[in-house]
Amino acid sequence: MALQIGDTAPDFEAETTEGTVRFHDWIGDSWAVLFSHPKDFTPVCTTELGYMAKIKPEFDRRDVKIIGLSVDPVADHGKWAKDIEETQGAAPNYPVIADSDFAVSKLYGMLSADTAGNPLERTPADNQTVRNVFVVGPDKKIKLILVYPMTTGRNFDEVLRVIDSLQLTAKHKVATPVNWQEGDDVIIAGSVSDDEAKQVYPQGWQSPRPYIRIVPQPR
Repeated sequence: MALQIGDTAPDFEAETTEGTVRFHDWIGDSWAVLFSHPKDFTPVCTTELGYMAKIKPEFDRRDVKIIGLSVDPVADHGKWAKDIEETQGAAPNYPVIADSDFAVSKLYGMLSADTAGNPLERTPADNQTVRNVFVVGPDKKIKLILVYPMTTGRNFDEVLRVIDSLQLTAKHKVATPVNWQEGDDVIIAGSVSDDEAKQVYPQGWQSPRPYIRIVPQPR
């Protein structure tokens, strides 16, 4: 079955550009972003890996670890990193999984279970479904799944925005409205009764409808 939000992220051991990684141990008590690529030396992915390197401090500030994946060997990842640095201004400063046996891609439902063969003989189109973003919480549960086509570069600023929401709503019984940004008003979660809400928000709330209860973002 396909992975869904709330499922435990499958654990795995894999070779990366920074050595062998056991995924759950590597996450530890942090959050994590796993983002995948169909092949090395592909143009859109090159821009993505470079951008992630540039904004890694933003993930670090939120205690979020980054790990990439591409369906090619570690040696090719090293050569690709030089291209990324020269063309994007930054080389990957996070591990990139060498999924040359397709094990992680299959485990995460990005490639069919019967995928086999030499990864170097496969084209990006053969692996076009390996274009996912998974956000995983400290509890090792999947919090977000995004799937992109090969022709569309991913918006990692949006991933940061979602992580801000996920971390906020994990601590407080609130939800974030459309296009919410850090510091904007939030909505009291539907699971909270009015009596409970009055204890947390004695100043009250805006309520254009009984089921919409708007309050300032908790700090």
